[in-house]
Amino acid sequence: MSISTSVLEDLLRAQPRLRPQIYFKPSLTALSHAMEDQVLAGGDRPLVIANFQQERFYRQEAHRYRRIAEKTPQVYVLAAPETEFRSASDSYEMVAFVPTDELSREWHLIVVGPQYASCLACREREAFAPDNDPTRRLAMDQSRRFEGIWTFNREVSCTAARLLLDRVLAYRPELAAKIAEARSQLLIPAPSGFQNVDPGPFAERLVTYLQASQYKLLKAYSSIATQERRERLVNSITDAIRRSLNPDEIFQVAVRELGAALQTCRCLIYRCKESDTAATIQHEFLGNQNPPSLAGQTWPLQTNPLFEEIVQQQAPVTVTDARSDPRLVKTEAIASLHRQWEICSRLLVPVLYQGRLLGMVELHYCGNNVHAWQPDEVQLVEAIATQVGVALIQAEAYANLEDLNQQLEALDLTTRNLIAIAGHELRTPLSTIQVCLESLASEPDMPLELRQVMLNTALDDAERLRKLIQDFLALSRLESGRVEWNPEPLPLQECIDLALSSVRTHQASRQLPQIIADLPAALPLVQADGEWLVEVLAKLIDNACKFTQPDGKVTIAACRRGDRAIEVTVKDTGRGIEPNRLEAIFNRFYQEEGALRRTAGGTGLGLAICRQVVTNWGGQIWAESAGKDRGSQFRFTLPVVCPAGKNPNAQSPMPKGNSLPVEDSLKPKTRRSKRRATLG
Repeated sequence: MSISTSVLEDLLRAQPRLRPQIYFKPSLTALSHAMEDQVLAGGDRPLVIANFQQERFYRQEAHRYRRIAEKTPQVYVLAAPETEFRSASDSYEMVAFVPTDELSREWHLIVVGPQYASCLACREREAFAPDNDPTRRLAMDQSRRFEGIWTFNREVSCTAARLLLDRVLAYRPELAAKIAEARSQLLIPAPSGFQNVDPGPFAERLVTYLQASQYKLLKAYSSIATQERRERLVNSITDAIRRSLNPDEIFQVAVRELGAALQTCRCLIYRCKESDTAATIQHEFLGNQNPPSLAGQTWPLQTNPLFEEIVQQQAPVTVTDARSDPRLVKTEAIASLHRQWEICSRLLVPVLYQGRLLGMVELHYCGNNVHAWQPDEVQLVEAIATQVGVALIQAEAYANLEDLNQQLEALDLTTRNLIAIAGHELRTPLSTIQVCLESLASEPDMPLELRQVMLNTALDDAERLRKLIQDFLALSRLESGRVEWNPEPLPLQECIDLALSSVRTHQASRQLPQIIADLPAALPLVQADGEWLVEVLAKLIDNACKFTQPDGKVTIAACRRGDRAIEVTVKDTGRGIEPNRLEAIFNRFYQEEGALRRTAGGTGLGLAICRQVVTNWGGQIWAESAGKDRGSQFRFTLPVVCPAGKNPNAQSPMPKGNSLPVEDSLKPKTRRSKRRATLG
């Protein structure tokens, strides 16, 4: 139900002599509080009706209406619900109207008692912005304007109360009896002895509000001045950063501007790391009190409790009086240092970048000049420290520009490899499939044997395309973190058997080298995602078979690596890898022979996928080779379920060879891996 009529408009029609006026939100707030205070201070039991427009405005005044409900049972609160507000009978009656009701644009407070009455009925001149509009928060601003009336006239107050009670009755008809009681007892002509409202509380409320507003205004001016000083100082440092890539020049500007702005005795900026035992002071500003200079001095760090606190908390540290600070009194060497350099109050702000300590900004008050550091001062120095950190990182980035260029070149090479490999790997099988299908379509009398050859060729190349797309999607999911991992205890032997089954299924058309799985008798269970572990094993075995002659050999082995890991090795007697390429082969789209002149197919994504998977479970993967035509070994680590000697479920000895176990003995996840291995 949505009611499109306005209570204020109905009231003005019923009372044509009324003339609405313009009110701002602060005025309405003060008047509403004055009317509520009149109820709280009185001893009678009036009718109170309040419309808050939105639930968020009601929540600010809910505690006052709980107190008002203790004075009178006739309290009705209306609001458009946003989260928890709903129609209910609690300590007072709550009426939730739909957001499209005209009440959502109106502000009402009606108080009708036996001896007095007051009415505040207004309508907001600007409509609310949509809920998803970021400018909606402006509706809470003090500049909101309303048009309406404010009066102590009993006749007007009773008319407004009747209109609002009709609206309450429309939303909550079950309150008919209670509303009828209010109408009969309170909404009646002025009884004998009726008194006008005492204007005292209203005047006091308005004066109090004006005083509070003036205080807030002064605080705002002070905050603006502080913010202006801070922005001017930060801008000067920013301009220095823009003009120069030399951090020393930037630091000199920073210490000078910061020390002058805060009128400190001494301002320091120096580089340091968490592991440093000392730092050399290179950039210093000295104030008018002419304290001794620290330039060129070695500043102790590791023995300084203040530095240790900064390393632990990565937050500013303040010392109001170094002579009595308990952190410094306990360390005689540091206390002596403060006496030597006349340091009385001290502020240390770390220069951080992504949690890494790059340097320090220090401010000192010397002699007997005790200074209590204010939050705005600390914030200002933090802002400068942030700019100093930007300067350091900028200088570091500039110094490492050559490395960045190399990375860009590598990225460009990856892009070119992607285009070349994707073009070759997509175009070749598509061309073959097209030729086969066109031959089948145009040659209806083709011999059955040749027809079968055409179909098999098309199917093989379709499978090649499917594997290409599967690898692209798998690597994309792994690199974007969209893989849902399901680690579980698994026997390594069964995962190897499933991987071998997958390789033999997909390589049925070619002769494979001899494959030997040589595992110890009692390996512990490994903790991994079975589907992805089988994928890694299958890709490593397939890669070994691809680069090994049919008369060669591929060996799969495993051994313990400490108490918490197993190292798996896939070794072949194939063409081998040059030592300077052992790391590059794990890059995306890497092809040792080049994208367009290789003898073995593939996209160059298999090893990149393996590295992503192994890294996810906290393992390592690497390659070893003595060089060309001397074979290669791929090794990776797997976490075990329990440390060695503590695993009661270590897998039992299994017969060597490549026979698959009975499927009923597999765990559910491993069964899914087997189906994937079988179906591709």
